[in-house]
Amino acid sequence: MDVSDLLTETYDRLPDLVRAAVDGLTPEQLLRAPAEGANPVGWLVWHLTRVQDHHVADLLDAEQIWVSGDWAGRFGLTADPDNTGYGHTPAQVAKVRPESAQALIDYFEAVAARTGSFLAGLRPADLDRVVDESWDPPVTLGVRLVSIADDDLQHAGQAAYVRGLVKAD
Repeated sequence: MDVSDLLTETYDRLPDLVRAAVDGLTPEQLLRAPAEGANPVGWLVWHLTRVQDHHVADLLDAEQIWVSGDWAGRFGLTADPDNTGYGHTPAQVAKVRPESAQALIDYFEAVAARTGSFLAGLRPADLDRVVDESWDPPVTLGVRLVSIADDDLQHAGQAAYVRGLVKAD
């Protein structure tokens, strides 16, 4: 298995996880936090998608999908390219209001399609390219791609867990 196939296999697991976490939930269920200060399913899936969109767009030196269409409007937000949910307060979390589970799925699928195209063209030597010098040691493409996948998989698991709590109510 080459590096492109390995990363594609990893990232290709996410769409099913995202769909399973949100499919069939009402807008109200998407917004329901399991406890005060906890993140709801809708925010978790929005956030994992925003992180992937933000980081992959940066790697491609391209505009984020979030700002290239009416995605933000479908979430009750403005198209701020810096708003990925990182460091959100409970009040900021509450402002993320997906209009439906389908809005989350549609946005994720658009981001995943671009990520998949990017991954398909990778060669092993590409992974050593430094993409962020603000860290010590500097971050390579390989490390950034693992970091994105790690963040997304963790948040998808959290969303699945919260879904179970919300559905049990």
